[in-house]
Amino acid sequence: MNRLKLNTDMPNASNFFTKEQQENIRVAIMNAELDTSGEIRVHIENTCKGDSLDRALEVFTKLGMEKTAGRNGVLIYLAVKNRKFAIIGDEAIHAVVTEVFWDSVKNKMMNRFRENQFTQGLVEAITETGLQLKKYFPYKTDDVNELSDEISFS
Repeated sequence: MNRLKLNTDMPNASNFFTKEQQENIRVAIMNAELDTSGEIRVHIENTCKGDSLDRALEVFTKLGMEKTAGRNGVLIYLAVKNRKFAIIGDEAIHAVVTEVFWDSVKNKMMNRFRENQFTQGLVEAITETGLQLKKYFPYKTDDVNELSDEISFS
């Protein structure tokens, strides 16, 4: 489990990022998905009771991410008030990307978050994830964007 270092008087999940920051994250997702059949989602909520990976898996299923054709979706999950986050990949990406990669992405995100650079941390994680997806799941001419690039909230 990873914990974010956040200010305790932070806003709610839906306004944690400004509209401009949300757009930067959405554009990062679009750019990361340009050369891959993989899908990336970001989900933000206020609190997470229990383990962040367990909650991320619940959200993954709730968002229908396991229904993608290539089973190569990745979810970046944040619970802003609990200062928790997780990154999970569907079975196809999990089968080819090592835990070392995921740990590296999580550590880089955590370092950015500690510096209150939340947007930059997410954008970098999305970009790195996109490169891994491209490596193992290159873009196909018949590829369609199966999942929204917008940040989801609950």
